[in-house]
Amino acid sequence: MSLAMVVLIAVLFGSGTYLLLHRTLTRIVLGVGMLANGVNVLIVATSGPPGDAPIVGRDGATDSVPQALVLTAIVIGFAITAFLLALAWRNWTIGGNDEVEDDVEDRRVARAEERRVADVPSAEDVEL
Repeated sequence: MSLAMVVLIAVLFGSGTYLLLHRTLTRIVLGVGMLANGVNVLIVATSGPPGDAPIVGRDGATDSVPQALVLTAIVIGFAITAFLLALAWRNWTIGGNDEVEDDVEDRRVARAEERRVADVPSAEDVEL
């Protein structure tokens, strides 16, 4: 594996992770796509050295399993991207923006859990 391939994989993973941490669905979709492509390049890069075509009776044939995995991952990634774009489009048409909102119910449950933990005495407070 060459240094350029390692740098490409690192850039795809880093950029994809950075984009996933944003609050807009458009950047999240782009981040998922970049991470998927990073995984595909990683699988192809680590699948071994290039060889001849996998024909019976020839030596040095390449393994076709990583190539099949990448082809399957490309199709699944396309389906996930289409689904996420449909969600982003629906959010845009309903709300007028594609920013992910905070979940009010999640915040309420978290506050209730914090209060419950604060009310429970610790082992040091309890006398034996």
